[in-house]
Amino acid sequence: MKGPRNSVQPHGAWSPGLQKARLYEAILQDILLGDLAPMQVLEERALAVRYAGGVAGVRDALGRLAIEGLVVRRPRVGTVVAPLDLAEIEHAFQVRRMLEAKAVGLAARNRREDDLPGILGAFDGAEDAIAAGDFRAMLAMDLAFHRAVAFAGQNSTLARFVVSLQNTATRFWVWQMEQQTPEAQLVDVGLHRRMADAIAARDVVRAEALCEQLIGLPPGAWRSE
Repeated sequence: MKGPRNSVQPHGAWSPGLQKARLYEAILQDILLGDLAPMQVLEERALAVRYAGGVAGVRDALGRLAIEGLVVRRPRVGTVVAPLDLAEIEHAFQVRRMLEAKAVGLAARNRREDDLPGILGAFDGAEDAIAAGDFRAMLAMDLAFHRAVAFAGQNSTLARFVVSLQNTATRFWVWQMEQQTPEAQLVDVGLHRRMADAIAARDVVRAEALCEQLIGLPPGAWRSE
């Protein structure tokens, strides 16, 4: 069954030091950046060569991405990158508005001291990445930040839902980021950092309000402008 409820958290069996976790991150980023295009067939052996990993690790990574809805298993075709479905992205934005600010509020209430380095330091080097037009580096920072915040709430079930929704919405966010000026990207980074500071200060109200700003407009609002 597809859905964030069945996604695995990025700890334990998916520790960042494991090959399958590295392969998952690499394939995920290439899907979000469009380097692996919608409906592109993903052949396990070719991916193992591309990412310098093993076929078993690639298979595990694709299994996780299938659970999250970013790849699709099709009879007689194999595994393909999920189509870029704007309706699904729109729905992800709607559910994020229902859940994500509450998850951020939980992070402000329940975060532990060892959660803070990943939250406060996620965008270290962002200015250099923006100046270089390095969207991959910015994407990695954004993914790391939102995962760290999600799991800082100490509710892994909610965190898995939120991370899965963010991955879906990020396919639109990457396109949006590429349209922004460097100045606008810096404003966005500043907003993330202010939310991090609010979480560190256990300021639940401010953290939730800043999260609402960060979620921003869904694709439908952009298309209507």
